[in-house]
Amino acid sequence: MLKGHLKHRNPWAICFVWFAIMLLLTGLVMTIWTILPIDHQSTASLKWFQFVQTLATFFIPPFFLAYLVSDQPSDWLQLNRIPQWPTWMTAILLMLAALPAINLLADWNSHLTLPQALQPLEEIMRQQEDAAMALTERFLQGKGAGLLLINIVLMALLPAMAEELTFRGTLQRLAAGTAANSGTKLTARQHVAIWGIAILFSAIHFQFYGFVPRMLLGALFGYTLCWTGSLWIPIAMHFTNNAATVIAYWVIYNNNLNPDAVETFGTGDTMWIGLISFAVAGIGIYFLCRLSRTISNASSRMSWGN
Repeated sequence: MLKGHLKHRNPWAICFVWFAIMLLLTGLVMTIWTILPIDHQSTASLKWFQFVQTLATFFIPPFFLAYLVSDQPSDWLQLNRIPQWPTWMTAILLMLAALPAINLLADWNSHLTLPQALQPLEEIMRQQEDAAMALTERFLQGKGAGLLLINIVLMALLPAMAEELTFRGTLQRLAAGTAANSGTKLTARQHVAIWGIAILFSAIHFQFYGFVPRMLLGALFGYTLCWTGSLWIPIAMHFTNNAATVIAYWVIYNNNLNPDAVETFGTGDTMWIGLISFAVAGIGIYFLCRLSRTISNASSRMSWGN
């Protein structure tokens, strides 16, 4: 009955509906969590809370909104197009090659400071970031294949799907005013939408000292969606970035190695690896863009021939 009910509404009204759905579901989850008679500080319960909260805040609202906005929800979210395997492989290898460069950017970002007037805000952000890092390390610590699988789902697969559905699939779509069509030239509004949502994507994590690399990743995911016309590629890239970190920490904790090696690879004495990573990632981005356009043009010619 409600399917496609909002299809003719303006983007601001649709965005308001999305925000209301997100707040409602998130508030419901937090209320239930608060009243449950459990140990709220145990690692297991915190993992369950993060799992359900991610579903409520980022995963479910885009599908609900797409159902209200379009007669073809999966098409509106740009999930209907499955890219060819060369695009998948190029995107995944690009992300793996970019990991040291991301570390180098994060290291540079960590040395930035806000003006003196904003020092209290910087201290609050530093405390929030330290708390988030402590919780992440708490989730990652442990041994066994079972723990690895749980962490990959909780900290790599689910966030990749949920955040891309929200930020690229929903918000970027609304901000750009149109779906991403591979092989077509991007409009000025699409460029603004990509960077605006990338800034929001980074800011929503409340981690100032990782703001720049996360913003650039968000922009890369946004452009990749426009180049390929499929949300699956940004999801795959996001998952690769997260999963690589989860697996690296698992290997470190299972072999009693230094966990700092994950974040510092590509910085300090290994900065040369980070610089090479920048160059390789740049080449990878170029080839991913060209490959997407080539495949799109080939598909268009085949469709015309038919």
